[in-house]
Amino acid sequence: MTKKYKLLFLSILFDAIGMLSFVIPFIGEFADVIWAPLSSYLIYKMFKGTEGKIAGLVSFIEEAGIFGTDFLPTFTLTWIYKYLLKKETATKLP
Repeated sequence: MTKKYKLLFLSILFDAIGMLSFVIPFIGEFADVIWAPLSSYLIYKMFKGTEGKIAGLVSFIEEAGIFGTDFLPTFTLTWIYKYLLKKETATKLP
């Protein structure tokens, strides 16, 4: 398994962990207090550079439930951006 697909697997796993707050009322909200900074750190380490910094900030805001964004799969969306969308954008530039 290549690094690319290991990151995809971890992204899906971490997004699933983040979604657990929907399953357990009240306890899930407390878990978000712990998960928000942890997910921010993990995504920063996984994707590194500018993408990791931006994703870390977005992940913290999303997992903290600010603006009602707790349902977004931030890890997987970052993986899609890095390995699918960014690659296409780079090839289209002159």
